[in-house]
Amino acid sequence: MPSVVVHVALGGLLGTALLGDRFDAKAICFVMFVVASVDLDTLIGFYMPGAHRALFHNVWIVLVPAVVLLWDVTLRESSFVLERWGAYGYRIAWVTLVTVLLAHVLLDAFYTGVNLLWPLHDQFYDLSGKLIVSNHRGIVQTFVEFDTVTGAMDESTVRGSTEEMYYSTGFNPTPGESSSGAERTFPVAETGEQLVLVVASFLTVAFRILETTRNAEKNQ
Repeated sequence: MPSVVVHVALGGLLGTALLGDRFDAKAICFVMFVVASVDLDTLIGFYMPGAHRALFHNVWIVLVPAVVLLWDVTLRESSFVLERWGAYGYRIAWVTLVTVLLAHVLLDAFYTGVNLLWPLHDQFYDLSGKLIVSNHRGIVQTFVEFDTVTGAMDESTVRGSTEEMYYSTGFNPTPGESSSGAERTFPVAETGEQLVLVVASFLTVAFRILETTRNAEKNQ
């Protein structure tokens, strides 16, 4: 599964691009922190079995705040967000929600799976697959596959409920038993592509922070 470092790296790239002229060190650090905090359900899993990849790794963690934010800004006579943080805070809020969805929830969904609709529907979906264009078969995707007879999702896509599924982590590598003697690994980058992403992201964010700081000092 992608490490929290990889999630933060992708979040940094997306945040840097989407914040636009609202970019500053505080804004991008906030976005990256929230992206990382999605994995806190790993620790909650000690006390709530099945929480990891379910409690915070679902679409509602983004959709519910998005609906509330949209209602607050477009339907209320006076917006709490705009009055308290202005357009700056409004942009950061939207960028954070979009980045959490893309850089963490969906990235994990397409990389060994998450419980996308929990708690309304307790089922892990593994959308790992590929998309290719073939001169013989045309466009072929294997992210979501269906049984040709029943029309239901293939077993490789639907993995099971929180009672049936477990994702090993460095904090709790062996579920349901003592982990005192188990090896604990905390991955940073599991492939060369992930390492390139991490390095490119952190250099990009650092460059933008330095550039923004220098520009602010010149304009003083």
